[in-house]
Amino acid sequence: MRDVTELAHDERAQLATLLHSLTPQQWQAPSLCAGWTVRDVVAHMLSYEELSPVGVARRFTRGWLRFDRANVIGLDDFAGHSPHQLLDLLERSLKPRGLTTGFGGRIALVDAMIHQQDIRRPLGIPRDIPTERLVPALDFARIAPPIGARRRIRGLRLVATDLDWTAGRGPDVRGPGEALLMSISGRHDATDELEGPGLATLRGRICGSRRAEN
Repeated sequence: MRDVTELAHDERAQLATLLHSLTPQQWQAPSLCAGWTVRDVVAHMLSYEELSPVGVARRFTRGWLRFDRANVIGLDDFAGHSPHQLLDLLERSLKPRGLTTGFGGRIALVDAMIHQQDIRRPLGIPRDIPTERLVPALDFARIAPPIGARRRIRGLRLVATDLDWTAGRGPDVRGPGEALLMSISGRHDATDELEGPGLATLRGRICGSRRAEN
């Protein structure tokens, strides 16, 4: 299997290609992240890229050690960046640096993959994610603390129908690997592509986590 850092580089490169193709209107279109435009999603991703460990600690201290507050602070810090400036930074950051190199580059891979789909899905721009990227992303997304998937998938068995991947024990939730990834990451719309006796439980937990965040 290829090094995960290389997979993250390829995922970011594909994201950069997508972003270069977008119109100004698409950059301002809503994403799957509530209240965020496409530009906001890109700014959020890149707001962590050049932070040192001390910078990360300072941001989380300013955010009262909460991921959601730290994300808002990062977005505010990048409020003045144009799409062109964000693309320039992304092109310089195709190889993960800083915080996103954590867990052997898995943070960068999962972050880029989920947020690329946050952009593609509402814009109606589908793609086929290579299995060599999707499998490690699914494996890591299940346990990554910022994603919060543990509480959503507890007591459920996830089964990808388009690749050789299963995880967990309990009632099945079946569907394409990408839809599983987006669903366990809290994207409710992706659950429409899933099925199985555990689906109602997963949907209820996604809705419950959204209410808790509001």
